[in-house]
Amino acid sequence: MADNRGVAYIEPGKVEVHDIDFPTFELKDGPGVHPDNVGRMTPHGAILRIVSTNICGSDQHMVRGRTTAPPGLILGHEITGEVIEIGPGVEFIEVGDLCSVPFNIACGRCRMCKEGNTGVCLNTNPDRPGSAYGYVDMGGWVGGQAEYVMVPYADWNLLKFPDRDQALEKILDLTMLSDIFPTGFHGAYTAGVGPGSTVYVAGAGPVGLAAAYSAQLLGAAVVIVGDRIAERLEQARSFGCETVDISKGDPKDQIEQILGVPEVDAAVDAVGFEARGHGGDAEHEAPATVLNSIMDVTRAAGRLGIPGLYVTGDPGAVDDAAKEGSLSIRIGLGWAKSHSFTTGQCPVMRYHRGLMHMILNDRAQIADAVNATVITLDEAPRGYKDFDSGVARKFVLDPNGLIPA
Repeated sequence: MADNRGVAYIEPGKVEVHDIDFPTFELKDGPGVHPDNVGRMTPHGAILRIVSTNICGSDQHMVRGRTTAPPGLILGHEITGEVIEIGPGVEFIEVGDLCSVPFNIACGRCRMCKEGNTGVCLNTNPDRPGSAYGYVDMGGWVGGQAEYVMVPYADWNLLKFPDRDQALEKILDLTMLSDIFPTGFHGAYTAGVGPGSTVYVAGAGPVGLAAAYSAQLLGAAVVIVGDRIAERLEQARSFGCETVDISKGDPKDQIEQILGVPEVDAAVDAVGFEARGHGGDAEHEAPATVLNSIMDVTRAAGRLGIPGLYVTGDPGAVDDAAKEGSLSIRIGLGWAKSHSFTTGQCPVMRYHRGLMHMILNDRAQIADAVNATVITLDEAPRGYKDFDSGVARKFVLDPNGLIPA
């Protein structure tokens, strides 16, 4: 039955809003669903009416045709919603609860989940460790850029907001808890940012801005953000960051002009595999550029946080090696400087409760930092095009008209 609508990937550069099935407590066959997941029963699940769901840069990789995402895949892994139905195996989540949904789908039962590594759950994706809603090669769980969605393992996965009215007042901040706020925080935290740190964040998209904002929360003395789009750099400056324009040359030289030395204590790659070069090469794709650059500008024994997405399959890559995720990384440089690297999906549960309390107690205004912009579900195709053009906005979909004016 088509009592639901969702944003479907159609072909490179194109998404459409389609009628889709209302969610049930069974994972049915469909675009991207792993055969071993077809028919999987989820009595531990909950069905949510979506309050807010965001367009992510990771979605944009698929929409650009840079992954093996199949046509018809329902997109969306940044979800906040109200529980309207629970399965018979749910004990603690109740109908009416307003909750944030970590983009990682985790079982709470496997070794990885028990150790807090929910980004690489062993039981939700038959293909490999780690799963997410509406994402290629992540098990085929239906995405949340829709009116309704089913969340498995609800008692484990859902973060309930303590006060509904307060949460709705701060919904544009709280909607960032599903992914980019924890992901940006993870990038800064794993880069070792602390009181007095100097920090370089490569990329001023929403995750980069969230990482820069998180570095400030962690006590950084100076946060420098690099990008080639003037509007995004202006957004970074709006909350106190220094900026470098990578189209004007090597970030290292500009960092020296700001700090007096050509290095920082910590660096974050918030760009990922569609990176471009610096200076005269800023218009040309060079997927290892950011990784090599942050090794170059980070001091000896520094740390690198790498929340930027890297993939094992990129049909649009610049060379055959990159199509398989093999990049020309200067690992010798990182080794010689005794760098530490942290990669992979952010384990959202490690951070989201604490960040929620920072929002609810007026200690974090992440929506302003990333320039949250509300649009309707029907405006999603235009939102994807605008986001792809490089605008300094984080698009938040309001599928059911529940976001307060």
